[in-house]
Amino acid sequence: MKAARWHGVRDIRIEEVEEPVILPGMVKIRPVWCGICGTDLHEYLAGPIFLPAEPHALTNESVPVVLGHEFAGEVVEIGAGVSRFQVGDRVTVEPILACGTCAACRKGHYNVCDHIGFHGLSGGGGGFSEITMVKESLVHPLPDGISYEQAAMVEPAAVALHAVRQSGLQAGDSCVVFGTGPIGLLVIQAARLAGASNIIGIEISEVRQQMALAAGAHHVINPLTADAVGAVLELTGGGADISFEVSGVEKGLQGAIEATRTDGQVVIVSIWEKSAQVPPNSLVLKERSIKGVLAYRNIFPAVISLIAEGRFPVEQFITKKITLANIVQEGFEELVNDKRHVKILVTPKGV
Repeated sequence: MKAARWHGVRDIRIEEVEEPVILPGMVKIRPVWCGICGTDLHEYLAGPIFLPAEPHALTNESVPVVLGHEFAGEVVEIGAGVSRFQVGDRVTVEPILACGTCAACRKGHYNVCDHIGFHGLSGGGGGFSEITMVKESLVHPLPDGISYEQAAMVEPAAVALHAVRQSGLQAGDSCVVFGTGPIGLLVIQAARLAGASNIIGIEISEVRQQMALAAGAHHVINPLTADAVGAVLELTGGGADISFEVSGVEKGLQGAIEATRTDGQVVIVSIWEKSAQVPPNSLVLKERSIKGVLAYRNIFPAVISLIAEGRFPVEQFITKKITLANIVQEGFEELVNDKRHVKILVTPKGV
């Protein structure tokens, strides 16, 4: 079967790989749509970051590995002992791989497992392939009211909803989102769902500025043409209650801190390619707190329901759909060079 595998920086190849053999407790899935994630793009440009340069503790695989962790598809085979699914079921996959025994896992925080991995990043297959196989516990059924395209957006939407849930955001609060790429736009939607009354987006791309407004932002500021921090302070009467840093750049993080009110909270959602300086006095002198969040936990069913009910309209961020054969030039390279794109979906069908 065909699959897209990461070999190095800007080196993703469509290759022939062996189809996995069904095992007990496993579900074999034919992906229909799989999104190119911002994490995939980081790996394409600067990896390996999450990708295992050495054999991963949970998969025992190292690069090259199959990519793709935002996907939905059809069940094509089930292993012995699988009871919740049958061939033909429409499903999406929660791709976190966790050991189940470390302190974080024992606490139920499997998303920050000491040996954290992701199906589609850490080995074991991925959604950018004609067939992939995962544990039954990672599979979630799809209701009739949700399309495969929407279902491929469940994973990034879960990142956003988890970030808002883990923050101190309450109904009526103000918030600012630094960076309105795919996750930033979904954070805006999730903040709106949570009852935020004044949502401000910070974004340099004109297309994404308009998308931020369509997603529910009340104001959008271009930091290249305006004093973003000053504008947030003015619009909120002294600073946002919560700032979400989703830009992955140092100036974005520093701006998020300075734009937060006294005793407010900064939530870092981005995955960083390199370290950044944090001005401690900006936290100390205003008693601001800072929190990091990673991925999601125990949230996929809620996200699926919200999308199916039309309350989380994630499909508006799908800007292009392509085939696996064109994933490099029409997918990764377009995301690098054309900021009009938000989410590009890839289908392995017909490769």
